[in-house]
Amino acid sequence: MDNLNAVIVGVGGQGTLLASRVLGRVALNLKKDVKVSEVHGMSQRGGSVTTYVRIGEKVYSPVVEQRSADYILAFEELEALRAAPYLKENGEIIVNTQKIAPLSVTTGAQEYPKTLETLKENADVTAIDALTLARQAGNERAVNTVLLGAFAKKLEIDEDIWREAIRECVPEKYLKANEKAFDLGYAS
Repeated sequence: MDNLNAVIVGVGGQGTLLASRVLGRVALNLKKDVKVSEVHGMSQRGGSVTTYVRIGEKVYSPVVEQRSADYILAFEELEALRAAPYLKENGEIIVNTQKIAPLSVTTGAQEYPKTLETLKENADVTAIDALTLARQAGNERAVNTVLLGAFAKKLEIDEDIWREAIRECVPEKYLKANEKAFDLGYAS
């Protein structure tokens, strides 16, 4: 992993910030420079949360510019669609197939868009039912770690480095479920 630009997106409460901390810890454990920038919308109200993670030998800015992300890690389909302009040519989107309807959809003013179909027209997309896998792991809040497992499989980084970062970032009482969630994501 010489240089990596990742955009992690989701809805408040889905664990995007923990995922960015784990990815940042992986970079530090590899002795890489890393910058993480968090953008909180109405995260406590279920609004959008975006995190930029930049990793390299020397990183000067924490912001990932549009059309420069190697990966988008999306915890919800609509958030993946919103983040798509950040993806560079030949980049990849890893998306949880969970749909969290915004207010305009729940009130009936709009329909939930055909997100996966739209994304697949323009990008390489890996879609995972991370919520189901997190439940299998014993904690539905471990969606973030399921997605990190799927992401880890795509990068050429030893699994043990990921596991070490998870142990360093996840509270002890949630560690077992998160380790299992990582394994399920890695195997998906």
